[in-house]
Amino acid sequence: MTASPNPAIPAQNPREDFQRRCDAIEESYEFMLAYAAQGLSAEGTQSGGQAREFLKRAAAALSGLADVLAILISQERLEPLERYRAFLAVLDRDARDALAAVELVLAQSAVSSQLVDNLNASIHVRALLTDLFLIDEVLKGQPQAVKPPKVEAPE
Repeated sequence: MTASPNPAIPAQNPREDFQRRCDAIEESYEFMLAYAAQGLSAEGTQSGGQAREFLKRAAAALSGLADVLAILISQERLEPLERYRAFLAVLDRDARDALAAVELVLAQSAVSSQLVDNLNASIHVRALLTDLFLIDEVLKGQPQAVKPPKVEAPE
């Protein structure tokens, strides 16, 4: 599996930044599903180290996720604004809850398959993923704002 660009490094625009973060979260979840199925009791394997790295990437992507979406909504002037703001509050809460669960797993000395299986089953993680799938579809239907070209001042 090829990992997407580091979500902790901002992209050129908010839409790209948001998409990179979503990709990192989804890739982490997919890896964790496979990891949980392995039945590993400790982290001493190569996949155990990878699990920790995927969790770190997910944590980085979750941190400030709603802030990036807020910037995107503002810059692209998405309407109706009150509906986007209401959803933004939901996404923020779900991202913070999922981040707390991910950070709890990362704080453990070993990341077992059972621990990851419980994380994957967490209602907080599932709610977040559903939020991401929903907003992804909404954003696909919205044209990207085109910024006016820069006009050079006469010399």
